[in-house]
Amino acid sequence: MEKYNYLYHFGRYISLLRQAFSKPEKMGMYWKETARQMNDIGVGSLIIVCLISIFIGAVAALQFAYQLDGQLIPRYYIGYIVRDLAIIELSPTFTCLVLAGKVGANMAAEIGGMRQKEHIDAMEVMGVNTANYLITPKIIAALFTIPLLVTLSAFVAILGGYVATVPFGHLTDDEYMRGLRSFFMERNVTMMYVKAVVFAFILTSVSCYQGYHVKGGSIELGQASTRAVVFSDIMILLADYFIVVILAP
Repeated sequence: MEKYNYLYHFGRYISLLRQAFSKPEKMGMYWKETARQMNDIGVGSLIIVCLISIFIGAVAALQFAYQLDGQLIPRYYIGYIVRDLAIIELSPTFTCLVLAGKVGANMAAEIGGMRQKEHIDAMEVMGVNTANYLITPKIIAALFTIPLLVTLSAFVAILGGYVATVPFGHLTDDEYMRGLRSFFMERNVTMMYVKAVVFAFILTSVSCYQGYHVKGGSIELGQASTRAVVFSDIMILLADYFIVVILAP
């Protein structure tokens, strides 16, 4: 029944976070691990984030160019729509959904493998706060690097919209740039970074929880990695809705 008792898992998740954010014994031993995680999350995800972003920006621009063709709406609105769509929704949400599959599954597998090989049990015998040592550097690294990836994603998505429309005659350079400068609201950028930070925390903490409490063999480890991705994606989408409800004008 524990497998399907979500209240039980929520309580154990909160308990794990409280243990993870307790005061560390030695700060120096955490710096190297945090730097490694920042490299794995940030540098290791640059290519896939850029590929996804340039295509979602290009597809959004072409789709709106097709929808607005022959309408009374000015064509420069395409640049305005692509900009806000990338900043508000596409870049933070799509980037973190993809990172939940790449980074989250990797974290669950890494910690779960240590649990199965009894490395975690050995560290606990030596008096190490394993939740603090294994999970906190990952969360801190994600909170720093994922907002940077989201920023890059928004820029690349806007660039993708430019590349897909201006060289092929759907818009002129002046029209696209005018759209990018029109109706700008600083609140949209704030919302993007709030989403990035919240989503980063969700995908790392949920994935680490699934890996930390894995039981059994390789089949159970694969199932834990799958649950890490599925639950992270569900929680990200729920958080996306509530953030929009709270922060939208």
